[in-house]
Amino acid sequence: MSNIPSEKIIDAMENLLNIASDSTRLKILYSISGEEKNVSEIVKEIGASQSLVSHQLKVLKKAKLVATRREGRKIYYLLADEHVVHLLDVVHAHVTE
Repeated sequence: MSNIPSEKIIDAMENLLNIASDSTRLKILYSISGEEKNVSEIVKEIGASQSLVSHQLKVLKKAKLVATRREGRKIYYLLADEHVVHLLDVVHAHVTE
């Protein structure tokens, strides 16, 4: 019996890894890994334009890597779950060993 996942799972994994492979998206994920932040805070921290950050957050949210919380007029972004933290940790450990 093979331990290769189904084509559907392989395709989903490929899509997730492609989404996470963008440097701006990685910076955003790290920016919100310690605490939730709004777009302005993320823009300031990673040094990218507001339109770029907003677009990349939309991509990350669609991929279920980022979740949101609304407080009044502001939307705060946070990592969707512990799997995202683990993904960042594993990739970081792999490239720095």
